[in-house]
Amino acid sequence: MALDKKRIQVLCFDVDGTLRDTDDEIITQLAKWLKPIRFILHKKDPRLAARRLVMGFETPANYFFEIKDWLTIDDELVKFNSWLQNIQGIKPKKEFLIIPGIDTSLKKLAPHFPMTVISARDEAGTMVFLDHVKFTRLFICIVTGQTTPYTKPWPDPIYWVAEQVGVSPENCLMIGDTTVDIRSGRAAGAQTVGVLSGFGHEKELVRAGADIILESVADLPNILVR
Repeated sequence: MALDKKRIQVLCFDVDGTLRDTDDEIITQLAKWLKPIRFILHKKDPRLAARRLVMGFETPANYFFEIKDWLTIDDELVKFNSWLQNIQGIKPKKEFLIIPGIDTSLKKLAPHFPMTVISARDEAGTMVFLDHVKFTRLFICIVTGQTTPYTKPWPDPIYWVAEQVGVSPENCLMIGDTTVDIRSGRAAGAQTVGVLSGFGHEKELVRAGADIILESVADLPNILVR
């Protein structure tokens, strides 16, 4: 596996599991819920059980994103989620975990490449995270699950970024932690980087066609700018 670095003109980053340590956030919360029944869990370890549940949920979750795009109900789901949170009194999340080393990595990459975000999350959820961790200013454009008619694994978000930046889709580099990210990049003719900091497994990322696999985005400057 290798990248054709001469082709790369724009970097496209997924958020959950790529910039944001979403899986650890979910695992920590789920482990709290499982703690009362830890006596029936493997090795009586709630975090181990929670991690297995989260990793097992990745494929069904990916299918959910595809189905909602087929049904064109993205906006309706966002509105319903906002309504549900309001009536339940759920306040926006205030604290976020980021993948270790991401801040330094993005700052090293920024002088060399225009950087963009491609997330399947809704706009509000994406921007709350990026604003809170002060990453927003690093990206020249941000694509969410509401920006294009179809989100990942369709190529539409990458086509949109390429048009906004004024490059060919094949000159984009899609970086993400799941097969959805890799499939989206390949469908657009872009190169892809799979990272192991989130929900995806190395074997499935390789099968999906990732051009290179890294432990996390923290390793990307060593590949692109050293």
